Amino acid sequence: MTTAPAIELRAFTTLDAVRGDLLDVYAEVRAPLLHLPNYAVTAFGERLDRHGAEPGFLAVLAYADGHPVGYAYGNTIEQGDRYWQRTSPAPTEKYTERPAVALKEIGVRPAWRKTGTARRIHDTLLATRDEPYVTLMVNPAAGDGKVHALYTSWGYEDVGQSQPSPASPVLTVMIRTVR
Repeated sequence: MTTAPAIELRAFTTLDAVRGDLLDVYAEVRAPLLHLPNYAVTAFGERLDRHGAEPGFLAVLAYADGHPVGYAYGNTIEQGDRYWQRTSPAPTEKYTERPAVALKEIGVRPAWRKTGTARRIHDTLLATRDEPYVTLMVNPAAGDGKVHALYTSWGYEDVGQSQPSPASPVLTVMIRTVR
C-alpha cells in the first residue's frame, strides 16, 4: 500500500448535496462494467435514490483538492428487510434480531486505490453507527477475487449469497461487527 496524499472526509445524511459527486466517482470506478445493465450509471442512480431515502442513510466521501476521489454509503436494515429476505441461506437471528447497517456501495477512483483511502472511508462511515453489525454484498469475481479478499482482511465473513435483481450477478453476502 502506498501512502495517500491528504484527503478530507465528509459525511452526509441526505443525498441532495452529494448525488452528483457520487455519480461521477461511480462512473469512473465502474467504467469497465458500465455496458452491463446492472452497472449502468442510470441503474446506479435509481438504486442510489432508493437507498438515500431509506432510514439511517449515511454517505462518506473523500475529497482531494476539492474533488471527490472515493465514497461509501449505507443505511439501516431491520429484520424482515428485503436485504435479508434475498439472502440465502437466511442469516441467523444473531445478525437480524437487531438493526444492522448495510454498506450498499464503496468505490475509490483507480488513481487512489491501494492508498488506504477505501479503508479510511469505510471506517469513517462506521465510526458513528449504533448497529452491532455491518453487512455488504460483493461480486466474488470483482478484481479476480481481490475485492472479496480485501473485505475478508477487514474482518468480514461470508454468510450467504444474494441476487438483488435479475440483472445482478450472484453476490456474496458478508458481515462483521461494526467495531
